[in-house]
Amino acid sequence: MTTANVYQQRPATDAKAESPLFHADLQSLIGKGRSNPGVVLREKKLLGHLTIRGNGHDPAFAAGVHKALGMELPGALVLVSSGDSSLQWLGPDEWLLIVPTGEEFAVEQKLREALAGLHIAVVNVSGGQSLLELTGPKVREVLMKSTSYDVHPSNFPVGKAIGTVFAKSQLVIRRTGEDTWELVIRRSFADYWWMWLQDASAEYGLSVAA
Repeated sequence: MTTANVYQQRPATDAKAESPLFHADLQSLIGKGRSNPGVVLREKKLLGHLTIRGNGHDPAFAAGVHKALGMELPGALVLVSSGDSSLQWLGPDEWLLIVPTGEEFAVEQKLREALAGLHIAVVNVSGGQSLLELTGPKVREVLMKSTSYDVHPSNFPVGKAIGTVFAKSQLVIRRTGEDTWELVIRRSFADYWWMWLQDASAEYGLSVAA
């Protein structure tokens, strides 16, 4: 185990937690809108987000990550998943791990134990970002309006994840299914992206799912 102090950042009490889009009251929009919307949005809120940094060329680092997470360390622009957890490449020495709500503290401890003695960093960034899931036959058209990155299936297959400019800001786009995409967003820009997606999806119909 490393000597770094690791804190349980999620309150153990009944303290109320609010997602970045709490103020938008998405719950009240569920089931409303067109009967056959082209885009369906779901806020996958309050998940555990951890950034992991280390030497991706070091077999010991890759082995430690696999031991702790049960997932192979992904290469450039790749997203892998196991159950409800996912691990994606962010850069040559950085990865983003997303785990179910409340599991981030235990997972961080497992990572630090498995990577003990190596030059690594594990940071809990759960409070600073969130995940939006977009599904439907018109999601790619919305993405084409929003980013200059080529989202054609030949260039953006299932399992790819990239950081790019989106509208007038930046986020991470992940393709998890044929018509399913995820956006990893910063908390401080959540309201902007919510308004942008409403406008960009207007001609296709936007629905909110639980």
